[in-house]
Amino acid sequence: MPVFEYKGLNKQGRNTKGVVDADSLRAAKTKLKRDGVFVTDIKDKTKSAKKAKGTGAVQTGRVSIDDLSMMTRQLATLIKANIPLVDSLAAVSEQVENETLATIMAEMRNFVNEGGAFYKGLLKYPKIFDTIYVSMVEAGEMSGSLDVILIRLAEFKESQSDMNARVKSALFYPVMMLVVTILVLGILFVFVIPKITEVFESTPELKMPWYSEIVIAISGFMVNYWMVILGSMVGITLLFLNWKRTPAGRAQWDQIFLQLPVVGKLGRIIAVSRFTRTLSTLLNGGVPMLTAMSIVRNVVDNETIAKAIDVARENISEGESIAGPLKKSGQFPPIVIHMINIGEKTGELENMLTQVSDAYDFQVKNAVDGLTSLLAPVMIIVMGCVIGIIVFAVMVPMFELSSLGG
Repeated sequence: MPVFEYKGLNKQGRNTKGVVDADSLRAAKTKLKRDGVFVTDIKDKTKSAKKAKGTGAVQTGRVSIDDLSMMTRQLATLIKANIPLVDSLAAVSEQVENETLATIMAEMRNFVNEGGAFYKGLLKYPKIFDTIYVSMVEAGEMSGSLDVILIRLAEFKESQSDMNARVKSALFYPVMMLVVTILVLGILFVFVIPKITEVFESTPELKMPWYSEIVIAISGFMVNYWMVILGSMVGITLLFLNWKRTPAGRAQWDQIFLQLPVVGKLGRIIAVSRFTRTLSTLLNGGVPMLTAMSIVRNVVDNETIAKAIDVARENISEGESIAGPLKKSGQFPPIVIHMINIGEKTGELENMLTQVSDAYDFQVKNAVDGLTSLLAPVMIIVMGCVIGIIVFAVMVPMFELSSLGG
């Protein structure tokens, strides 16, 4: 059945918009008129969606984790209220503010109404609905507990969003300080110091301290070879990114990253938290262990830890436990191995993984807060020292110049 997108005025005279399904344009207008909506603009959204799909617009439309988790929770609430999936999808397509998601939900409504499985429809949009999402929905449909699964998915996505926000918040201030420092140094070396150097060079009897000569030499190099410096920085960055994209480069970088002070420990904590949270969510959703392990290796975002998960999966397929190979890898903290081991023995693995992920989420929060509180004063001190040294190197000759003039 076609889906129409409309704009109009409601009974109170306020602007309203949404989508409505009907057999034809006339039927859509009649339905809206019956609902008290005066239509000012209406178009066939199904045709627009097909056209957008052909151009890749729907595939590339931006859908944030927050939008996805809100839509998932709304859908779960409707299904839990015993509203049929087709009607729930239709209602969600009208409620969702994100246009890309609204279009997809309208398409899903038609797909399910024609007899298709919901999870198979989601497979058309891998950039929006990842493997975890699709696998959970499939397990929910097969077990008849789609509402419960969707609520867990919403909670999982909200947890992901919260962690991403914490990490971004922690990195924002240091990055801004670094950018400001680079800009200030660039202005000093390229514009200010060369002007002052001209004054020094006009006074041959002025003796320059060695540190002032170094600062002036750096300034001269940056003025004369700024294109070389900029090109080198861009070239090194591109070479690093290209190397990192290769399988060998990615594996080497991830291994190096985990050994870095402070950030390496934080990266490991985040990876372990993602591993335990995702595995717990998948197992609670009825996804088989081997499938869950294949999915979860992609969410840790670190090849070193992912390889340890691959080894564990192979051992599980041969009838062994999960705790043993994870312990042998040396990539997981002892407390995580201990909790997983207890969970396997007691049959409470999902609950144990949830407890571990909750504990590590708390550690991530503390680590991020500590990193932020540590980096802020360090960046200020470093920035102040560097600029102070440059100013001192320039001011000392200025004082000597003024004494010569006196």
